[in-house]
Amino acid sequence: MSKYQNPYEAKIGADRLNSPVPIIALLLFVAIAVFLIDNSGLAAGVGLLMLPFILTYLIFFFKYPVVGFYSTIVLGYILLGSARYVKLGQIGLAMDGILVMTYLALIFNRFRDRIDWTPAKKDITLLGAIWFGYAMFQAVNPESRSLAAWMSGMRGISMYMFLMIPLALLLIDTRKKLDIFFIIWGLMALLATTKGIMQMTLGVDKFEKAWLDAGGAVTHILFGKLRVFSFMSDAGQFGANQGYSAVVALIIAFAEKKRLKFRLFFGLVAIMGLYGMIISGTRGAISVPLGGAILYFIHRKNKYVMISGAIVMIMGFIFFKYTTIGQDNQQIRRMRSAFDPNDASLQVRLANQKKLKIYLASRPFGGGIGHAGVKAQKYLPNAFLSNVATDSWYVLIWAEQGIVGLLLHLFILFYVIIRSSYLIMFRIRDPIVRLKMSAMASGMFGVMIASYGNAVLGTMPTGMLIYTSMALLLSPEKFDVEAFPGEKQELKES
Repeated sequence: MSKYQNPYEAKIGADRLNSPVPIIALLLFVAIAVFLIDNSGLAAGVGLLMLPFILTYLIFFFKYPVVGFYSTIVLGYILLGSARYVKLGQIGLAMDGILVMTYLALIFNRFRDRIDWTPAKKDITLLGAIWFGYAMFQAVNPESRSLAAWMSGMRGISMYMFLMIPLALLLIDTRKKLDIFFIIWGLMALLATTKGIMQMTLGVDKFEKAWLDAGGAVTHILFGKLRVFSFMSDAGQFGANQGYSAVVALIIAFAEKKRLKFRLFFGLVAIMGLYGMIISGTRGAISVPLGGAILYFIHRKNKYVMISGAIVMIMGFIFFKYTTIGQDNQQIRRMRSAFDPNDASLQVRLANQKKLKIYLASRPFGGGIGHAGVKAQKYLPNAFLSNVATDSWYVLIWAEQGIVGLLLHLFILFYVIIRSSYLIMFRIRDPIVRLKMSAMASGMFGVMIASYGNAVLGTMPTGMLIYTSMALLLSPEKFDVEAFPGEKQELKES
């Protein structure tokens, strides 16, 4: 609008409807949609009606590549569970596609200026590349029998880590973008628990029932009670992820002392996350808040906080281990069984690990990625590894990539935790940034502990959150420097 133009004479978007052309175009568009619904089914018509929204999304996607990164977080939550509703074959390839598109958007967006890869030149990027390189080597592992199985397993275990870390380092570079990441995470966690509550109170829908009838009921209906799985792949992933979200959200709520809306939002996420963890019936998920609390107390470097936290954790341990309070509640009863060393499920897992120990004694590189556990039966139904349940994430890595792969994997995980803890405790100066970094590290550590009992660490959506956290935890200076503009940060030299 011109500086001297009367604002009442300025044209707005709605004025364009005074012309017959856009009205005719709109009516024609709706008529085509109705025709498609009548002749080709609801999906075709709805697809056409969604086209303007899709085009708008793509415009923002390529204009702001960070939109693509945020989309991977959302997609990570809904992708695997959506296979119950939409039969599109290799639905997991959607994540590959959006990651590649995000890199393309980044390249086109900065085509004239060229991309400055400096923020991505970090130790965690190198470790991610080494881990991906080892996974590529597994394609020629002498024990590997199926290239399709390798392709299927390699993506979640290493490729997404390799692709996500540089994107996080390049695109999440301000406090505002970091806050948006946490908000999206929190919103998805709230939706997940809300869906879980609906499953528990109203029952499953027809698509979920079909999934249960096809074999899901074996692990998700115990003693007549549903283990809530929400819109995720399974109850184990749902429970651990909600515990993970609760730990991160609770610590962020402590950090947000000046922004009441943020504090209330993340407080709600923490409460709903813990409730979602409980109704999932996933026993190992309780390790997430316990492990997260341990690391958080260490980060605080405050003896009173550490003593108070230790007392709370001891009380929780006594509650589950030595009392029968709440035993009538099915969720509490199942959680309590995680503290029983004679639990039948635990004994079966230990027996399976003994079998694997004998098999892997002469196979230092494992039996091949994608070749172990029940999921491998799709490709190798009669193979030894595909008929031994792995359960644990670390047992899965051990079985598929051998002791060499397991040690490399553990080294990367503990390097991130130890290095980030050092930065949090001794380098980061801004208290809010320190707590947010502590939230991610504590949540990650809790997932690492819980992954001994369940294969959750590298599975969506937890894997996408872990890989993002790895990148941000080892590059906190970009957030800390905003609190001290104009000052040279020691972090850059550490």
